[in-house]
Amino acid sequence: MSNQIAPIDPNVDPYGYLGIIPNTDGSITRSQIPPRPFSTTIPDHDSSVFIKDLVINPVKDTWARIIIPHEVLNSENKLPLVVYFHGGGFVMAITIDTPILQKFCATLAVEIPAIIVSVDYRYAPENRLPAAYDDCVESLYWIKNTPNELLKKYADFSKCFLLGTSSGGNIAYHVGLRVAGVSEYLKPLEIKGLILYHSLFGGNERTKSELRLARDKMLPLNVSDIMWELGLPIGSDRDHPYCNPMVEIQSNENLFDQVKIQGWKILIIDCDGDPLIDRQIEFSKMLKAKGVQVVDCFSEGGFHGCEYFDGMKLKELTLVVKEFMRGN
Repeated sequence: MSNQIAPIDPNVDPYGYLGIIPNTDGSITRSQIPPRPFSTTIPDHDSSVFIKDLVINPVKDTWARIIIPHEVLNSENKLPLVVYFHGGGFVMAITIDTPILQKFCATLAVEIPAIIVSVDYRYAPENRLPAAYDDCVESLYWIKNTPNELLKKYADFSKCFLLGTSSGGNIAYHVGLRVAGVSEYLKPLEIKGLILYHSLFGGNERTKSELRLARDKMLPLNVSDIMWELGLPIGSDRDHPYCNPMVEIQSNENLFDQVKIQGWKILIIDCDGDPLIDRQIEFSKMLKAKGVQVVDCFSEGGFHGCEYFDGMKLKELTLVVKEFMRGN
């Protein structure tokens, strides 16, 4: 993995890697807080997509970026809607304007093709979980109620998918569970499935892949531990359901009743170079055992979030996502 991907070695300076400075009182100071841009142009002038930034909740300072393939602007056809939740371990001050995220979303929009609504949410520890879940649930109601003409004209609300990367995958899963039972209130927005890409899950007991990749250059154990310490409700350990979904799955027999009634499918994507791979495999097996329709895609090599940095892998990912969406 190149220094371009991880300019700060997380095994040496995990807090610096996360862009934070710990304070003695348990709070943090952010080394840099990215601005909230509002634009209709891509930073690298990508002419393949049109973007529009809109405020979701000014009090919470949450917003969304709508990304539309340029080719659809002169078309009468509506495209499926993908609501995207970015990663960052709930803690990192990453916004949807971050260049690698923008490239990721623009590629998905063009290659699927689809309308992407990339959602920004509040960070921990200033706003610990479930704040991010709350914000992303709110974004779905905002999409339903928005008077925005771009979405009304170009997005097919009857074909909506929730997609998340890393902590965003965790968010997509928990948001999906929250809204599965209130689908009537979201109409005309109709969710067809969840796409969980390298989802950030954890647990008190280490998995073999976490131990094998304990000093990983992208997501080592010390970094994930800090993320959970700052992200979870105060006093919680890593077996809290927000972190370890297996706890709730094993204790609640009816957890997926509404997911199954809605006919949702769940796509789980990971690679064996990701410390989280063992958790994804266990998670997939458990969902299948509970009768949930699951499609999993586990590949060799790679690393956590590798598609952000590898154009070929990103192309492969878009094909997997495209095929999954076509089948729903």
